[in-house]
Amino acid sequence: MGVENKICMVTGANSGIGKETAKALAGMGAYVVMLCRNENRAQQAKQEIIEHTGHSGVEIMIADLAHQYDIRKAAKQFNENFDALDILINNAGMIASTRAETPAGIEKTMAVNHLAPFLLTHLLMPSLKNAERARIVNVSSEVHRIGAGIFDLNDLQLANGYSNMKAYGLSKLCNIMFTHELSKRLDKNEITANCLHPGVVGTRLASDASWWLKLSYILGKPFMRSPASGAQTSIYLASSDEVENISGKYFKNKSITAPAEIAFDDALTEKLWEKSAALTGIE
Repeated sequence: MGVENKICMVTGANSGIGKETAKALAGMGAYVVMLCRNENRAQQAKQEIIEHTGHSGVEIMIADLAHQYDIRKAAKQFNENFDALDILINNAGMIASTRAETPAGIEKTMAVNHLAPFLLTHLLMPSLKNAERARIVNVSSEVHRIGAGIFDLNDLQLANGYSNMKAYGLSKLCNIMFTHELSKRLDKNEITANCLHPGVVGTRLASDASWWLKLSYILGKPFMRSPASGAQTSIYLASSDEVENISGKYFKNKSITAPAEIAFDDALTEKLWEKSAALTGIE
């Protein structure tokens, strides 16, 4: 569809896959809104993107996705300042070191990785509907298959048997389930929603993780994809004409692939939607 002069929001855009995605879209002439938690890193990334692309249409918005009031404030600010949102890329993600809860009492991995994009997408829906043909892109992971083995609607926050990889896998499964349910509720001629596995990428994802996970991450980094490589499927889903009429799918290496069977279970995705709405105060 070409993204020149399109308005794009990328969450977690100050490093890793998010930064590379923002850089590529800016390079194609899009106006990019970087939604980031850390203002200093965001400013550095913004300068780097502008210098690299020669394109000054880059803006920063600050929000901590662990805090629902931050998400609400950012969405309100966007909706007031822009007429439309053409592309929303829910990219931000984290792996926790230990089980922690947000101020709202929600397990942090689930809050940041699933409930934040769920809430942000809902709040930005007026702007998405104002676009000619909007796209929503959710960054998931093959680790969702771990989540598929332990999925329990009554214990999404892993009050029992917590491990950080279980929590991460569960949140990434929820990304796919959310995408599936969202696409059912949207007119794909107006808005499409797809999700993807970016590959095993060397990013800051494990920066909040335990020392052993950080160590394994460091040791494995030479064998991982670069963030620029990991961003390719996100960029493809945001910009390619090939996916114009495709919605509700899970992609890997720019190709539709089958997620864990549970991810597309209509009854479960509907129940997860209701549970997510309750946890975020969405009616």
